[in-house]
Amino acid sequence: MIKKIVRFFDKLEDRVRRKLSHYPIFYAFIGGVGVVLFWRGVWHIADDINMSSIASLIIATILLLLTGVFVSAFIGNRLIISGLIGEKKLEEKEESEIETEEAQLINLQDTLDRIEKKLDYLEREIEEK
Repeated sequence: MIKKIVRFFDKLEDRVRRKLSHYPIFYAFIGGVGVVLFWRGVWHIADDINMSSIASLIIATILLLLTGVFVSAFIGNRLIISGLIGEKKLEEKEESEIETEEAQLINLQDTLDRIEKKLDYLEREIEEK
């Protein structure tokens, strides 16, 4: 039962993300409203239980460090692009897909290294003449 509910919302999220990615400004607006309302709720709960500022800061820091959310600012554009091209989320990709992408990145890096060496060689030849 829980699997069905999770699967339903996962598929719904994919469809909504795919549609909204065609309208980045509207997507940002909807996302912004959601984030503000979420944090407003968190703020009010913290006030309701009389949580001190220091306790809030400590708990927030621990949560952000544990979840890796400190780096979330660097994935915003990537989310829009992945929605536009219908790319799977990382957790949905199979291990073989991830390994294939990793191999492609390594191959690209090797190609760039070879090009850099050739350019260095050509620069030395030009300087010698």
